[in-house]
Amino acid sequence: MLKNLFATTSIAESSSGSGDIPDGGAPGEVTLKRALTARHLILLGIGAIIGAGIFVITGQAAAEHAGPAVVLSFVLAGIACALAAVCYAEFAAMLPVSGSAYSYSYATLGEYVAWFVGWSLVLEYLFTVATVAAGWSGYFNKLLLLISGWIGHDVSLPQTLSAAPFTVVNGHIQATGMLINLPAVAIIAAIAGLCYVGITQSAFVNSIIVAIKVTVILLFIAFAAKYVNPDHWHPFIPANEGGSKYGWSGVTRAAAIVFFSYIGFDAVSTAAGEAKNPQRDMPIGILGSLILCTILYIIVSAIITGLTDFRLLGTPEPVSTALDGYPQLHWLQVIVVIGAVTGLSSVILVMLMGQPRIFYSMARDGLIPALFGRIHPKFRTPHVGTVVVGVAAALLGGMFNIGVLGEMVAMGTLLAFATVCIGVLVLRRTRPELKRAFRVPLAVIVCPLGALACMYLFMQSFVEHWRWMVTWIVLGQIIYFGYGYSHSKLRKKSA
Repeated sequence: MLKNLFATTSIAESSSGSGDIPDGGAPGEVTLKRALTARHLILLGIGAIIGAGIFVITGQAAAEHAGPAVVLSFVLAGIACALAAVCYAEFAAMLPVSGSAYSYSYATLGEYVAWFVGWSLVLEYLFTVATVAAGWSGYFNKLLLLISGWIGHDVSLPQTLSAAPFTVVNGHIQATGMLINLPAVAIIAAIAGLCYVGITQSAFVNSIIVAIKVTVILLFIAFAAKYVNPDHWHPFIPANEGGSKYGWSGVTRAAAIVFFSYIGFDAVSTAAGEAKNPQRDMPIGILGSLILCTILYIIVSAIITGLTDFRLLGTPEPVSTALDGYPQLHWLQVIVVIGAVTGLSSVILVMLMGQPRIFYSMARDGLIPALFGRIHPKFRTPHVGTVVVGVAAALLGGMFNIGVLGEMVAMGTLLAFATVCIGVLVLRRTRPELKRAFRVPLAVIVCPLGALACMYLFMQSFVEHWRWMVTWIVLGQIIYFGYGYSHSKLRKKSA
């Protein structure tokens, strides 16, 4: 049984997706459509990365943990992501398939590890959609309030229809008295429908959204930077007030929190099965989007902490809050709200594209029911998985307001990133002859550092939220040993 658990897939079969038969499909089989260029992939990465992190989490991390030194927290999280990203780039160029870290682990570390990574990615993608949709709802209501002021008539939604009926306090679910977070459900349903129709349409809409939100961020940087008061940056690292509130411990704790901001660059790798030239374009898409977004995060976090006292930024809309004290920038505040609404939409879009494609790969391996591997004959998208993920995310986003979810998502992602870093070293030793269009420089140094950096950030959150993470892992084990182990196609082929 131990040997079966760590059996690996064939590299040759896994990488066969580089031709006209993606992901090892048979001739004549309906498969994913290769339509994405390097530009599309970079925009997909930006679409997934710039969202809740820059519009919500930046201010909360500064107010509760790091102060102005949240800039350093972004640098630390960015370094960990960069180390993992170069490892992703090597795998994505070598194995241009749709399963992201799941497929990479299956080819290097074995089926059991692959399942563990895949289950961690489910945590990342599915619950990120629900979490970001809840944030989108808040900004959407803010926009409706602004519109109400312009037209002199209240068009905003009542709180009972724009807030979750359940929340989690100290690990216990409590009712809030609300009915449903209707905007969160609506945005997930609309974007899931777009993802159902096709990858080309989704990528086109994402390109438009990315152009809007990047323009908004650049406008914020250009005009708000003039009003930065350096006095707000002193002391840069406030004195520790106990635990992880300020001081260097607060900086590292905030790094684990703002890591949520970077989640998304790995979503580029889930589109490898639909890239026209994955060997060249996947490294460009992954590294290009991460570099651009890291620069923007650092600049924006420095500006908002320079505009106002960092203690005031612990609101759902910290970028807008930072502008409250500047009436001359009211017009910019309106644009920021619009940018947040569009920006969070693109995160939902990219995550809803990524999760069904991971299910697609897992279903083709037999670890989950085959219906998740079905491709629509006309749209050539994993339509069943898209519907299932959309419904599940809409239920979570509409019914629950789970404060711990953001860090849960980060923990699942950090585990996946660390596994990918280790996998590169394993494959370098076991299959050195494989053609690698992109190679991790100084792999013996970069890969261990990447794994250690990710696990260090993982532990920052795990110490506080270990019960939630252990529960999720146990649920994954039940599904794997209850279904996946006995239905594994790799095991049946060996038999």
